[in-house]
Amino acid sequence: MSMIPATDLSFVHLGIAIEHLRSGISIFGFRIAFYGIIIGIGMIAGILVVRSDAARRGQDPDLYLDFALYAIIFSIIGARIYYVVFDWDNYRDDLIQVFNIRAGGLAIYGGVIAGTLTLVWFVKTRKMSFLSMGDTSVLGLITGQIIGRWGNFFNCEAFGGYTDSLFAMRIRRALVNESMISQELLDHLIVENGIEYIQVHPTFLYESVWNLGVLLFMLWYRKRKRFDGEMICIYLMGYGLGRAWIEGLRTDQLKFFATGIPVSQALSMALVVVAAAGLAAGSWRRKKRLAEGGL
Repeated sequence: MSMIPATDLSFVHLGIAIEHLRSGISIFGFRIAFYGIIIGIGMIAGILVVRSDAARRGQDPDLYLDFALYAIIFSIIGARIYYVVFDWDNYRDDLIQVFNIRAGGLAIYGGVIAGTLTLVWFVKTRKMSFLSMGDTSVLGLITGQIIGRWGNFFNCEAFGGYTDSLFAMRIRRALVNESMISQELLDHLIVENGIEYIQVHPTFLYESVWNLGVLLFMLWYRKRKRFDGEMICIYLMGYGLGRAWIEGLRTDQLKFFATGIPVSQALSMALVVVAAAGLAAGSWRRKKRLAEGGL
């Protein structure tokens, strides 16, 4: 009787299996992680989407390229700071690791916050409208998020708790950071051919697909935009709603220090409220202008 070959990762109910999951490539002895490559591809794709939308709106696409050069740098720094702050216990005794981003540890919300602050500075120096530039920039941001989440796939991270649903993903335990393995996953540990596996929600996949839906809606809606800032609000509401429920599934949540509250989940829900208020306020101002005979 032949032995079924062991796999590193599989979607057990979809019949998809990867026997050897590589996390990177080596060029002249220098290792390049797929995570970094995918993040880079996401950034390039985001810039292309933004430049295309800028041209559609009659704006200077190169203006957004200039902004992107600053935003990418500061967003990476912001993403790292956010992660380290809310995971401080793992860095306080080895501060040099704060700068070791090759070992992982970037949080998208930190990048979004830093990117927003960069845009505030940029529009002031260029005398542009924050809301107008933001409406185009968020299209590139969510494009990058759609692609970038697949870096988590190759790193075997950003997954949820145990599930046996249609999209259940089974990962060889040895490939996973032990700090991400919850007691629930240990209680449902699977052993095949002497190899231990955990079976999880592929939350990176959920978020990528959700964001794709948000982007498609935004691309459809942009020609129907009623006021500057509306696309920003739609992004915040769309992404926030998805992230709020997906974050609740994850086993690697960053917490509000000793409170036990998932920081990204709380922030997501807050942004949904802010976005809803922004949409309501923008709609009210537009109706008021129309009633007064304005444009």
